Amino acid sequence: MNKKWVKLWAAILGLLLGGLTGCDSSQSPEPKPPQLAKNLVFYSWADYMPKTVLDAFAKEFGVKVVYELYDSTEAAAESFRTGRRFDVATIDNNYLASLTREGLIATLDYRNIPNFKNISPNFRDLIFDPGNRHSVPYNWGTTSLLVRDDLAQKPITRWADAWEPRYAGKVLARPLQHELIGIALKSLGYSINSLDPEQLRAAEERLRALKPSVSFVEVEADKATAKLVSGEAMIMIGWTGDAVYASGKNPAIHYILPEEGAILWGDSLVISAASPNRYTAEVFLNFLLRPEISAQIVNEYYYATANEAALAFVRPEIRDNPVVFPAKGDFDKGEWYAPVTGEIQSRYSEIWNRLMPEAER
Repeated sequence: MNKKWVKLWAAILGLLLGGLTGCDSSQSPEPKPPQLAKNLVFYSWADYMPKTVLDAFAKEFGVKVVYELYDSTEAAAESFRTGRRFDVATIDNNYLASLTREGLIATLDYRNIPNFKNISPNFRDLIFDPGNRHSVPYNWGTTSLLVRDDLAQKPITRWADAWEPRYAGKVLARPLQHELIGIALKSLGYSINSLDPEQLRAAEERLRALKPSVSFVEVEADKATAKLVSGEAMIMIGWTGDAVYASGKNPAIHYILPEEGAILWGDSLVISAASPNRYTAEVFLNFLLRPEISAQIVNEYYYATANEAALAFVRPEIRDNPVVFPAKGDFDKGEWYAPVTGEIQSRYSEIWNRLMPEAER
């Protein structure tokens, strides 16, 4: 082949290679995920997130999680509204709709939360957040009565029993307005979500009659149940986690699901709309939804999980405990809180302010 043809083929080859290189360079590179934040603030109840879980997340992702506490759902909702700085929070399901309407909860990007697939269909797409656009189901459980069977003079089976004069000064409760007003309504045979003026008036008087008999306790299970464990109190209005903790300290303590029906509650994980760390927050949610991580939380704090895939990792004595996972008949008798509206919040706050002046809080 003469030099002329060699040069021609070299030129053609060069054009071909250049064209191929040009095609490669025109393709957009794979976008890199955003950088993780150095810190994340988690805002929740006490006894809701094991330090071991937060330490594991920090070790794997290099993100320190600061755990800040609230002592009532009302306080948590107010923190959203006043712009308190946090990233991820747990919130009662009945507050989801109102906070979402106010633009205070971020819309979730489920491309960063693939472990949402582990959530049971029974806890998806509920009235509080259709399509789970803003929330990931977390814990659920009941509010019922913890009873010292060895001290009670007769079986306690109903909410109304807490009003018996024989238990005056021996009743424990947390000072939570929505919970106590709902229980007063339930003890009178009404719905915990009633807005009927006469029924609410009756519930206010019902609570006024109970108040002298009650010692108000803190949120943490160990502190809240201390007087029940020691025998200073006979009845406590409490939660699933309280019951498992207290009965472990004193087997004479039993959890009674009242004949009128227990109160059912659920909490969800959300991201504050004001959070500057949404990607990191979604990575954290995805981490919490790993089956073994969700099970670790259940095994430490005894609250039922909405993570169906986690049940295989939950200790059998907890998974098979009807206090934690109620039997269907008991579950069906329970009543869920309705979504909180402005009207509900206004009426309940008026009642609470009359019952509990600021100096007593």
